[in-house]
Amino acid sequence: MDLGELAERELGILALERRSFSGPGAKERAVREELGLAPVRYYQLLNALLDDPRALAADPVTVNRLRRVRDSRRAER
Repeated sequence: MDLGELAERELGILALERRSFSGPGAKERAVREELGLAPVRYYQLLNALLDDPRALAADPVTVNRLRRVRDSRRAER
């Protein structure tokens, strides 16, 4: 993998985060079915992806929105 390119799984994670989900459990179901990941692993990968400059370059709107959400949750603790 080229250092400037995100892997297919990483792009899939960002694509999933751009979508909206209706009802409880819908997002977790999509994570399992579409990406083949356990939700806990998905969120671990997503969190690491938010700190990856390649992800920011690939999808700045989504990454910045998720960073703001993450930062506000950390500030609440």
